[in-house]
Amino acid sequence: MKLFLMTLLLGGLTLWNGRAADITKIEGRAAGWDITTRRSVCQLRLDGAGGIYPVFWGDRACAGVSPEQNRKRANGPFRLDEVPVRGTYADKMPVLEVVYADGTRDCELTLVSADVVSVEGRETLKIVQRDKHYPLEVVSYLRVLPEYDLIEKWIEVTNTARRGKEEIRIENLLSGSALLPADRYFLTHHSGQWFREYQLRKTELTAGVKSLLSRDFFAFENTPWFAVTNAPGDDAHHAEVWFGQVHYSGNWRIDFEATHSSHLQIVGGINFWDTELSLLPGQSFRSPKFSMGYTPDGTEDAAQLAHAYVRGEILPAPHRDRIRPVLYNSWYATAFDVDEEQQLALARRAKEIGVELFVIDDGWFKGRKSDNAGLGDWTVDPEKFPNGLQSMISRINELGLDFGIWVEPEMINPNSDLYRKHPDWVLNFPNRERTEWRNQLTLNLAREDVYQYLLKSMTDLLAQNNIKFVKWDRNRGLTQPGWPEADRRIQREVRVRYMENLYRLIETLRERFPEVIFENCSSGGGRPDLGMLQRMDQTWASDNTDPIDRLFIQYGYLSAWPANTMVCWTNNSDYHRAGLSLDYTFDVAMQGVLGIGQDITKWNDREMATAKRKIAEYKEVRELVQRGVADRLRSPFEGNRSAVQYTEAGASRAAVFCYNLGETMEGTTVQMRESQMLRLRSLDPGKKYRINNDAATYTGDYLMKIGIRWPVQGAYKSAVIRITEI
Repeated sequence: MKLFLMTLLLGGLTLWNGRAADITKIEGRAAGWDITTRRSVCQLRLDGAGGIYPVFWGDRACAGVSPEQNRKRANGPFRLDEVPVRGTYADKMPVLEVVYADGTRDCELTLVSADVVSVEGRETLKIVQRDKHYPLEVVSYLRVLPEYDLIEKWIEVTNTARRGKEEIRIENLLSGSALLPADRYFLTHHSGQWFREYQLRKTELTAGVKSLLSRDFFAFENTPWFAVTNAPGDDAHHAEVWFGQVHYSGNWRIDFEATHSSHLQIVGGINFWDTELSLLPGQSFRSPKFSMGYTPDGTEDAAQLAHAYVRGEILPAPHRDRIRPVLYNSWYATAFDVDEEQQLALARRAKEIGVELFVIDDGWFKGRKSDNAGLGDWTVDPEKFPNGLQSMISRINELGLDFGIWVEPEMINPNSDLYRKHPDWVLNFPNRERTEWRNQLTLNLAREDVYQYLLKSMTDLLAQNNIKFVKWDRNRGLTQPGWPEADRRIQREVRVRYMENLYRLIETLRERFPEVIFENCSSGGGRPDLGMLQRMDQTWASDNTDPIDRLFIQYGYLSAWPANTMVCWTNNSDYHRAGLSLDYTFDVAMQGVLGIGQDITKWNDREMATAKRKIAEYKEVRELVQRGVADRLRSPFEGNRSAVQYTEAGASRAAVFCYNLGETMEGTTVQMRESQMLRLRSLDPGKKYRINNDAATYTGDYLMKIGIRWPVQGAYKSAVIRITEI
């Protein structure tokens, strides 16, 4: 059997679609696999005793190098398997921790098979391992996306017992592990809170463990994204970068363990804090994906790879390539006090300035006069809309506008008909107070009856009204995440089952209403991740619409996700009392999907003209913004200037957004040439370009090596520069 298995694994070079495969079987003493992308290689090796382990992940030029990880415990960083488990030695971060029916907590896996299969049209290494004694099968997947320099990992576990009640308890199941070669490493990640999302932090990973995680369904403090470099400075274009994201919207974690030998192990997946899964015979569970990439060309290249990956692979196919419309949202104009004529008045003004999508926010449903009532009762308020919503929608459609609506399906007010009928439908523990947050409790979406109620409510809303856009909100964190009605065996599965049903709910609605655009919102930017972006078309990045704060929020957001998913509103917010102009406000909001949030019925003729001009300008460049390559040229975290460039494929056109913050010496006329010039990126060195409508021409090489003179003078001023090939 062992001889047959080795022959199967070492059968030579695999061919895929008539070309050398991205997953290559290696023969001889260094038996295993080389998994290659455009610029990286991940090397896995066999140890001759049924184990499979990583030896290198990094620059593809190192392919074929002798395996770095020594399997002798005295010499190596640690004995790290491709699927590290709790078992034998404890010198690694396990991705799998189980308890068998007899109480054994030690897991010992041996290789059964490894095959290159196709998963969604991509080469995938499927590795099957089983415990040497107990009925546990572990199947790990490595799916290769070479053009993005990415590998996706996930794991499926199965209780293979054929009968009886031989339960296996899963106390931890992450999605994958990676080993980086010995070096000095620095972690960049997001930090923040509500109103201050996506702030960038950088720290050295010294010996020990650094954890990024969420115990809630909010991700304000951290997001499930990371970038690790081997450069102590912040060289955006030349450092090696390992980057990745967990594709999960619930309680997730990413851990980094640096060893004294200077190796780095990275693991990521579901955070099993306060969570446990029970597998009965025949039952399986699959972890979410953990995507990880490598580039030798710095953090901006890592961000661009992530953007391309999201746009090309993650976003829902029906609207993946669709240009996002300019939207108006009525929340800041009307709050809960909504009615048909008032919304129509706003819609008429919105149409006049060039808006394409009109969205009614909170307040349209039964009993919703404030935030302390109505959530859960998803029927139109007959007092506010005696003719129903469709009467108003038809009139808005006649103006030439699509119609969108705000919902918050996962929450419930105790002051609602639904709660009075089903108080057991919320997350709760016996003998504990049901903590209200924003006058809300959380519906227990792990329950099938709750799922079916929400599916019917949302289906009825969308089927009975011509709605083309849904803003899906979630405005509170978890408290009392209990499920007392469930069997005690599965009560601690509530978080996982909740998220499974949430995904199922959104996916079913998308199947039924493929024309609807869905926007992900969670108290602003509280749930930004690839799990949501796989099911939602765009993300409300923050409730904070102050343009100064937004420069920081949007710069951080673009580290991980592309501009066509980043919704940016204009508003009256000016928390810094900087006297910001409407032009500046629009220029900041034009970095992503443009939205307008002011009470535009109160605008004067000058403000209306400015808005109309800026929306027209945005429409001229939005294909560059939403589909182009994004280069963050100046960071607001590092000075009083910020600049972002968007370049179309083929480098024929680009738009450069430049902003001044408060004036410092950098913003005065007495400056060195270096700080005066702004070097562009992503142009063609041999092409000639014109800047705006100037007669002078410049080569791409000149614009990238010398640059353009900084075009903005004065505090809180901005400019949008057009670069056009001649």
